[in-house]
Amino acid sequence: MQVKTDTSERIKDLRVEKHLTLEQLAEQTELSRSAIGKYESGDSKDISAFAIARLADKLGVSTDYLLCVTENKNHPGTELGALHLSDAAVDVLKAGRFNHRLLSELICHKAFQRLMLDTEIYVDRIADMRIKDMNTVLEAARQMVLLERGEDSGDLYLHTLKTAQIQEEEYFGHLVTNDLKAILRDIREAHRDDTATADDGLSAAAVQERLADAMSFEGSSEEKKARAFLATLGIDYDKLTKEQFVTLIDILKLSKHMKSPISQRGRSRPCQPHGKGKKKRR
Repeated sequence: MQVKTDTSERIKDLRVEKHLTLEQLAEQTELSRSAIGKYESGDSKDISAFAIARLADKLGVSTDYLLCVTENKNHPGTELGALHLSDAAVDVLKAGRFNHRLLSELICHKAFQRLMLDTEIYVDRIADMRIKDMNTVLEAARQMVLLERGEDSGDLYLHTLKTAQIQEEEYFGHLVTNDLKAILRDIREAHRDDTATADDGLSAAAVQERLADAMSFEGSSEEKKARAFLATLGIDYDKLTKEQFVTLIDILKLSKHMKSPISQRGRSRPCQPHGKGKKKRR
C-alpha cells in the first residue's frame, strides 16, 4: 500500500478529488486546458514555477507537496513543538523504518481517539479501583450466600457471582485489542484494490475444479501436467500461443515431476498439438 506518486498523478488526483473538470481548473488557474492536460498525462518535467504556484494555490496544497518533496499536503514548515512529540518519538519517525502512510491512516481513523482513551484508562489504571470495588461487592455477596447455603458447584447464583468478577488485565486487553482490530479491518478493506495489495486468489473449490478439468483432458502426460500447473496459477491453458506452449513444456521438463517412466506396453504416445485434445466425459 506504500505507493509513490509523481507530480502528474498528484495534479490529476487533486483535481478529481475537488470534482473539477480540466476546463474549470484552467479557468481558476489562468492556465490553458491543454497545458494542464499535458501535465496530467505525465509530461510535467518542464512545468513552470508559475504553473506550480497557481495549481498548488487553487488545489489547496503546498508547492512542496505538488513537487513530491513532501507527503504533507499542507502545514509546510510546521514546528516540532506543535506536534507534541518527544525527542525519542521524533527519532523513530525520522528513521523511516516503518510504513508512514499506514501510521497516518491509523491516527486519522475515526476510532483512533477511542483506542487512545481506552489505552490511557488501562495504562494509568484509571478504572482499576472501580473494578476492584465492584469485585469486592460481588465477592462479599458470594460469601454471604456460601454461609447460608454452603459450597455447591451446581448453584447458578453462586457461579454467577464468581464469574461476574472482572480481571483488569483481561478486560482492558480485550477492549484495546477490539479497538485496534476494528481500525485495522477498515484500513485493510480500504486498500483491498491497491496494486500493491495481494488479491484474494482462487478458492480451494475453484482450484480443485480447474485441476479436475486439466487432468480429464485427453492429451499427453506432459500436457496434462502443464494444464494442472497453470490451473493452480489461474492461467487459461488454451489461450497460450504455440510458442508459449513449447517454451512452457521445455521449462516443465526440467522438473523431476514431469519425468514419467515408459509404460511396459510401449512408448507413451507423442504430445498432441497444442489445444487439439479433448476433455474426457465425466
